[in-house]
Amino acid sequence: MPSFDIVSELKKDELQNAVDNANRELQSRYDFRGVEASYTLVKAENLVKLEANEDFQIQQMDDILMQKLIKRGIEVTCAEFKDITRSGKRSLQQVVFKEGIDKELGKKIVKLIKDAKLKVDAKMNDDTVRVQGKKRDDLQAAIAAVKAKAGDLGQPLQFNNFRD
Repeated sequence: MPSFDIVSELKKDELQNAVDNANRELQSRYDFRGVEASYTLVKAENLVKLEANEDFQIQQMDDILMQKLIKRGIEVTCAEFKDITRSGKRSLQQVVFKEGIDKELGKKIVKLIKDAKLKVDAKMNDDTVRVQGKKRDDLQAAIAAVKAKAGDLGQPLQFNNFRD
């Protein structure tokens, strides 16, 4: 029986490259000369920490990071920019990257597919949604239906393991 998986994965090596490129740009930018500012990637938590002297510098660093993420093919919708906090003389911000499909999002995707009234079966498996159907055309219609509403879901989705 043909099937495919809907997942939300983050390319960690591309995230590392984007953070490295952003750090390089900070060193070469005129408005950041003599300023102690940096990006730090915490791989275990899918987290990037931004540090600078002032709040407006953090906002500029947000723009730089977004540009580098887009260049590396990482969708910015998976990044959640937390509030800027002050710690002594430093401004700090955390950017958390969402990965995997949680139960709420999974239920939305399954409901979206069922509302499309296609002849497919969608089920949640851990952090993926498995869609099965008898015809390949039905599965392709399910992919099109999910892609059409992907912007409303608030998280980038990928379609893997398409099998006949």
